[in-house]
Amino acid sequence: MPNLIFLLEHYGILIVFGIVLVEQLGLPIPAFPILVVAGALVVDGDLNLALVLIAALGACLISDLTWFRAGRHFGKRILRLLCRISLSPDYCVSQTEDKFKRWGPKALIVSKFVPGFNTIAAPMSGAMGTPAPRFFLYAGLGGLLWCGTGVMVGVIFHHSVQQVLDLLSTMGSTALLILATLLAMFLLYKFLERRRFREALQIERIGIHELLELIEQGHEPQLIDARSATAQALEPAVPGALFYNGKEPISALIGLDKDRHIIVYCSCPNDVTAAQVAKLLHQHGFHRAKPLHGGLDAWNAVYRSDKPAPEDGLATELAPAP
Repeated sequence: MPNLIFLLEHYGILIVFGIVLVEQLGLPIPAFPILVVAGALVVDGDLNLALVLIAALGACLISDLTWFRAGRHFGKRILRLLCRISLSPDYCVSQTEDKFKRWGPKALIVSKFVPGFNTIAAPMSGAMGTPAPRFFLYAGLGGLLWCGTGVMVGVIFHHSVQQVLDLLSTMGSTALLILATLLAMFLLYKFLERRRFREALQIERIGIHELLELIEQGHEPQLIDARSATAQALEPAVPGALFYNGKEPISALIGLDKDRHIIVYCSCPNDVTAAQVAKLLHQHGFHRAKPLHGGLDAWNAVYRSDKPAPEDGLATELAPAP
């Protein structure tokens, strides 16, 4: 294996740019450590501080602008895609949408420090119609803060970082094996975390055609919209659905027959939010509560044309979704 420090000294700027770019685009490769290493090499005079920051910030902005344009063009669909390809648990979108709406584009300043938030901040900005100049300003500030923090950590702890680099450079191909093993362990941890989360939400789901049969047979299933308020702003709710706002749902459902069919839907990957709410309803005695497989997309696939939605069997006087 070529000398590690030689590679960093001669190609460090390109390495920083490349790793930060692919990490920000969504690949599960941690880029913050390379910024720390770059900061240590800056102290030793092997890298130029300005070039390191320009390379890292440029990579951040290229990625952010790419996802911003994707969010502007594809809207909610790109957010679901990000969670499907991410190794983070599927709630990464659903639990951060409202945070973004509360703080607005200013959230971009700190988004890169928050797991999950960084995944959706740029495309959410595009989907929510943030003006491009405003997005560029806050994304630039956030990227500079994140990159600068990583480099500063390397500057402060440059002696320790240099010792690690010296050790790795003397280990030849063993160093590459160690780095590959650490990356594999990180990916395995994220994969197991995602699988544990999915297993915890194992619950019987109902398909859209089964739901339509219930409606046609006069069972009057009650639909519950478990999406975030931000998701509702992007796509309208099913007519007559109750809005679950993350609090105990008993106050809205107390008057309902616990033997009634209750169908919970969301617009998140693998119906995870709907499954969470359905499990909560089970704990309160609503044993016929089920998440809708495919969520709002499945409903819209049937009623997105001129076919009217069946409001009669779903309407209720209890806190209808906006």
